[in-house]
Amino acid sequence: FDVVFVATGSVELGFVACLLAGLFAGWLNGDIVVKFGVPSLVATIGTQFFWRGVVLTVTNGQGLGMTAVQKSFLYPLLVGKLFGVIPMQFIWMIIVAVVVWFFLNRHKFGAHTYLVGDNEESARLMGVNAGRIKILAFAIVGLAAAFAGFVVSAQLLFFWPTLGDGYLLNTLASVFLGGTSVFGGTGTVFGTFVASYIIAFINPGIVAAGWTAYLTQMIYGFIIVVSVSLQAIVRRRFS
Repeated sequence: FDVVFVATGSVELGFVACLLAGLFAGWLNGDIVVKFGVPSLVATIGTQFFWRGVVLTVTNGQGLGMTAVQKSFLYPLLVGKLFGVIPMQFIWMIIVAVVVWFFLNRHKFGAHTYLVGDNEESARLMGVNAGRIKILAFAIVGLAAAFAGFVVSAQLLFFWPTLGDGYLLNTLASVFLGGTSVFGGTGTVFGTFVASYIIAFINPGIVAAGWTAYLTQMIYGFIIVVSVSLQAIVRRRFS
């Protein structure tokens, strides 16, 4: 968004460029996983550091004011309030959850995704193009991340190169607490949806209880370790 907006002065073109950049980053991540056999988590963390470095280099570590977004139709559409009460971020969260649920539970792409995650070799024997499914899944995640990044920046009316650094731990905790297996093949949109609310309530709850906010990261880490450990125990017993 930064480069395209400065070059063209168009918020809409900057938004499209932002989504395309996220789509490309996700696709490249998936391509690395499929073609080189790199574990997904390792590739994701590695490319995260790479793209973070690219952003810091391009922006020279400087932020960018986004007040021009207020004059665009994107502002009320993405971060406005429906009927003057309901934040559009909440509406978009519902929309994304419903769309993802549909494709995972009512479309062959979702069935293939679960199958590849559970047993990639079996998926190949059944005629599923496992590589294409993986790359497409990573590309979709990259697109969604870019969309979320733009929404947060538009809400603040300012872009910081390090704006999303604090969301990784929250995201992992929400996903694993929601029942998604780190080993693949298991997980639901509804579980992640509910878990994200639980995770979001932890920090305010700690502050309301009068405890130190530093406990938040410790609890998130504990949730991740316990969730993954339970998944490993269940997988070992039923495999």
